[in-house]
Amino acid sequence: MVYVIAARARAGYSGGMTFNVGMLTFPGLTQLDLTGPFEILSRIPEAAVHLVWKTTEPVRSDLGLGLLPTTTLADCPALDLLFVPGGPGQIPVMEDREVLAFVAEQGSRARYVTSVCTGSLVLGAAGLLRGFAATTHWAFVPLLPLFGARPVEQRVVVDGNRITAGGVTAGIDFGLRVLAEVAGEDLARTVELTLEYDPQPPFRCGHPRLAPAELTAAVRRQFEARFATREAQIRNLVAPAGSGQAAQP
Repeated sequence: MVYVIAARARAGYSGGMTFNVGMLTFPGLTQLDLTGPFEILSRIPEAAVHLVWKTTEPVRSDLGLGLLPTTTLADCPALDLLFVPGGPGQIPVMEDREVLAFVAEQGSRARYVTSVCTGSLVLGAAGLLRGFAATTHWAFVPLLPLFGARPVEQRVVVDGNRITAGGVTAGIDFGLRVLAEVAGEDLARTVELTLEYDPQPPFRCGHPRLAPAELTAAVRRQFEARFATREAQIRNLVAPAGSGQAAQP
């Protein structure tokens, strides 16, 4: 199910011009957060997809997969769509003023401001989620209000031109929703069929609403340290303390 709030933000796009997609690509990201959406967003008509980082040297995902940025923060063109993935590498990104300034500046002008998993926390740190409904990985949804966002536990949340998704595998659902928003449902349906996106999870326990309570508790414990780190970090970033107002990058 997709939770839709406010008007959809097609922004008048109808193809025939370059549609610049910028996907932040940082060390320690979760690769499927990036590569799932990449597979689909690359199919936007006239899309130019930029993998953006400080340099064009290879970066490693959290599990060691090598990824090659295609442009730098400084050389990245004005974006029609800004995308931020998540992963443990998001934690140092949240304290990187250069990266947050890039996200804030591009996000202020982009037609679409988007994320998967804990990438939404980067959007929040850049001041781009205040007043918007948003989601993230289920274990970190309680952190969104610290940025003044309205948390929604759904697979994909659309609020105006903000489109955020839950954890990791939600990037496929996210990509198809974005494709429909940008280029129409006919193309999105075609891509869904082309990719044979017909998930049949073998254990039906991919979210706390489905998983046994003891399994959810065990997995939540695995996230405790990372949750505490992110919560403390965010509380240090917001100003004044407790207001939910993101600090300026």
